[in-house]
Amino acid sequence: MKDTAIVAARTRVSVLLPLPLAGAYDYAVPSSMTIRPGEFVSVPLNHRELVGVVWDPPPTPDLNPIPDRRLRPISGTLPVPPMTESLRRFVDWIAAYTLSPPGAVLRMAMSVPAALEPPTPQAGWVLAPPGGNSRPRITPERQRVLDALRPGEVQAGAPLAEAARVSLGVLRGMAENGLIRPALLPHRRRFARPDPAHPGPALAADQREAGAALRAAVAARRFGVTLLTGVTGSGKTEVYLDAVAECLTQGRQALVLLPEIALSAQWLDRFRARFGVAPALWHSEVTSRTRRDTWRAVAEGEAPVVVGARSALFLPFPDLGLVIVDEEHETAFKQEEGVVYHARDMAVVRARLSQAACVLVSATPSLESLTNAETGRYALLHLPERHGGARLPAVEVLDLRRTPPERGRFLAPPLVEAVGETIGRGEQAMLFLNRRGYAPLTLCRHCGHRMRCPNCTAWLVEHRAKRLLQCHHCGHAEPPPAECPECGTANSLTAVGPGVERVLEEATALWPEARRLVMASDTLPGPAAAAEAARAIQDREVDLIIGTQIVAKGWHFPHLTLVGVVDADLGLAGGDLRAAERTVQLLHQVAGRAGRAEAPGRVLLQSFSPEHPVMRALVSGDLEAFMQEEAAMRRPGHWPPFGRLAALIVSSEEEREADRTARDLGLAAPGGEGVQVLGPAPAPLALLRGRHRRRLLLKTRRDIAVQPILRDWLARVAVPNHVRVQVDVDPVGFL
Repeated sequence: MKDTAIVAARTRVSVLLPLPLAGAYDYAVPSSMTIRPGEFVSVPLNHRELVGVVWDPPPTPDLNPIPDRRLRPISGTLPVPPMTESLRRFVDWIAAYTLSPPGAVLRMAMSVPAALEPPTPQAGWVLAPPGGNSRPRITPERQRVLDALRPGEVQAGAPLAEAARVSLGVLRGMAENGLIRPALLPHRRRFARPDPAHPGPALAADQREAGAALRAAVAARRFGVTLLTGVTGSGKTEVYLDAVAECLTQGRQALVLLPEIALSAQWLDRFRARFGVAPALWHSEVTSRTRRDTWRAVAEGEAPVVVGARSALFLPFPDLGLVIVDEEHETAFKQEEGVVYHARDMAVVRARLSQAACVLVSATPSLESLTNAETGRYALLHLPERHGGARLPAVEVLDLRRTPPERGRFLAPPLVEAVGETIGRGEQAMLFLNRRGYAPLTLCRHCGHRMRCPNCTAWLVEHRAKRLLQCHHCGHAEPPPAECPECGTANSLTAVGPGVERVLEEATALWPEARRLVMASDTLPGPAAAAEAARAIQDREVDLIIGTQIVAKGWHFPHLTLVGVVDADLGLAGGDLRAAERTVQLLHQVAGRAGRAEAPGRVLLQSFSPEHPVMRALVSGDLEAFMQEEAAMRRPGHWPPFGRLAALIVSSEEEREADRTARDLGLAAPGGEGVQVLGPAPAPLALLRGRHRRRLLLKTRRDIAVQPILRDWLARVAVPNHVRVQVDVDPVGFL
């Protein structure tokens, strides 16, 4: 009877677990517990204990619920602030929008399990109260310890010993003699609070006007999106830091998303200069202990400002007042694995659910954001001039058909001459090529065999410095063979095309006295290396920078006056919907590194197609007209942003199974007015990491929601267990 009474007194709650499950599970609440939505709880599942979150009741009750007597009870609650309603709604929203299991989205919001446990108390030392008959001897060492401790103050052992210039053994001896005693250290804020009143740099009139508009948007304490644009070097960062200052004044939290947070040393320097302290950092390079402390500090409201990569969207902010997406056009904000989402778009959703202001920032905004600004969905602020009197660089196209490089080289004579003159004046030059390694292709001169990745539809890239042929998709690497694998001819393999290593080799031959630095993801493996590279360039320890797309991401090098783009046509091939838009954005950002101080800048673009609209736009500087032309081409066919896309990527280790499932999906494809399905067809990367891939693309008008169509479509096809169908709503890439 006693057990029956306990069961009758229980209530049921839904608990969402961080697993790829269809939804929440029901659990019983023991009568001794008071449970509310958002609580982190431990629950039994099969034969193990898992941590989940008490979820909101479903909008429509289950018509056939599991009987109360069969429910397993919640094991306990965790001592951590509950997940806020806005974050729970955000998890549900992303799951519904991307057609992902809610538990898979929740897992991103619970990415640091250690943070859910209470912090371990830290012990220190405090002065013992006077008293007792014994009078311990006071040596000079002990006196220094007594002088370093104020009455009632608790200090950690190591800092106290260092301050008093004694060993930890001296402290233990003093404790045995009753001079000091152990005590728990008081809770200390993990992050210093940025000072919104800290004097920042002097702003120009247009910057002050834009900053005032952003401050007003934050002070309104309601959702709204502002697109902040401006030429490169116009001081957009300083302007949106004004919005961060207003958010701090309001007592709310701010989130800044950067596309390459591990490489943003200069951005952090600007933040410190503006607020006096560093923000909390969130990205893959921080240690597990820092991630634990940061997650907990955010949840407890002790991290006023977080700057991070796209995963920072899922941190547990209790009062988020501002979300900033810097370089909003960057494709790095797209998550391509697991739950597929675009952090820029989800940042807008997170801000809306938190009643926060959202600021999207870019010198080359995406066509999606520009269209939203033109239609009034977003407010628009524009900074037309470079800060401090600097002028935009002059851009020229070098027609490689008229002035080709010398045989076996990749730099045309006019570019070689310009670099030599720039270095000769004591200024810095940059050579840009968005291709890592030495050469993108290695082939046999005798039989034409090409070195290909065994796991992917991709050529192996030669990395001569590492003596490796490497796949940039799956990571496969092998040493260059001494003879051709196909015909057996010795020493017949040759490199075709340039990578940054090959440009470095050519630069070394041309300017042997120049101090050179390569900036690529494999030469700058983390924040420390990036910060050191930036310091060396700023301190004029480098004459020539050779870089990939990393160099386009917001660097400020005041002594850099020349940028040479080795292959300006590189991004235009492949038939990608956004190829021209991406190329003009990337090259404009790279060009913007030149002439950011008093000395004028110059940009030379090597191209076989100087008449291409991208090249004309870069030379004229009229990106607005270029984007209007892009919009005019996409609008009639209902291509984004004037229509919607969703991709289905079918993959399997068995090619026949991938083909069969793709065929079945094609036969079950939806139709109707304003709905079109393209495919199935082999993906451009038809083999990736050992899996055969097929693609189907759903295209609809802008006013048609793709999610209901996708759910119905997928429900009509039985997909074998060993076949994976990935859904990509709003794809930005088509590989």
